[in-house]
Amino acid sequence: MRAWCIEDQQLQLDTLPDPQPGPEEIRVEVKAIGVNRADLLQVLGRYPAPPGTSSRIPGLEYAGVVSAVGERVQQRKVGDAVMGLVPGCAYAEQVITHEREALTMPEGMDFARAATLPEAFLTAYRALFLEGGLQPGQWCLVRPATAGVGLAATQLANTLGARPIGSSRDLSKLDTANDMGLAAQVSDDGTLATQLNAITHGDGVAVILDMVGPDWNDLLGGLRAEGSLVNIGVLGGLSTELNLGALLMKRQTLKSMTMRSQPLEKRIMMSQIFNDRLAPLFASGKLLPLPLERFAFDNAIAAHEHMAGNAFSGKRVIVVGE
Repeated sequence: MRAWCIEDQQLQLDTLPDPQPGPEEIRVEVKAIGVNRADLLQVLGRYPAPPGTSSRIPGLEYAGVVSAVGERVQQRKVGDAVMGLVPGCAYAEQVITHEREALTMPEGMDFARAATLPEAFLTAYRALFLEGGLQPGQWCLVRPATAGVGLAATQLANTLGARPIGSSRDLSKLDTANDMGLAAQVSDDGTLATQLNAITHGDGVAVILDMVGPDWNDLLGGLRAEGSLVNIGVLGGLSTELNLGALLMKRQTLKSMTMRSQPLEKRIMMSQIFNDRLAPLFASGKLLPLPLERFAFDNAIAAHEHMAGNAFSGKRVIVVGE
């Protein structure tokens, strides 16, 4: 198989032996690959793969067709159309995953659109509803609401009855999120607390999904008492000073999470949540795949350059066979 490998902090196309599935694993012939910020960071040596996963081949998100199954596999068969998340190695023509991690593709959806779903929607759902405890009718902040996870979070919050507020440094970049159900928007200009309290009439939002950091003192001023801030990224920096007194007095909760480094059983649990709770929403049209830009497999480097430019609200998808 061909695979994009990391050599000296650059992507290089190489030819490797086809991987073989273990007893409970399946091999997937990859048709489309979702590009994520973690892939760019891994190439630069700033986001290593979790233990037990090769750091040589990036890639967390795929859609494709089962091409081989292990001897104890019961839920999948050769020819099944699947999508899902893996700890790494998805930038290849074949990828290995546990049979229970694979997600069934929504009927009628092509592989490229399917590759926009797993990372963004599972991350957003876990952050807002499982970690943050968001309830119908409550306000939440999505910071920013411009990338894949932000757009998925906007759709999920709106569809499940909450009221999402989207942030961006450039409000013109929120047009896509507005179309997906933003209830309000705020400028990420250092006055988020003031803006959030104005929108919520002084109550503050119940949950903040933050991909930016690290200026949390102002951000927590717009979070209600007993609210939760769930951090999933550090685009703005790695360290901060925090007013613990203010945090304590409002009994607020800070959480952080990643999807990639979870143990297998946790990943399987999240896959089941997708199949049980989110798949029906895609089937009914209440949730939609994200806007995407397509890149041929041979042009994976161009896909990374496009993401690094930060000029597109949606997903970049590498399509195998184009």
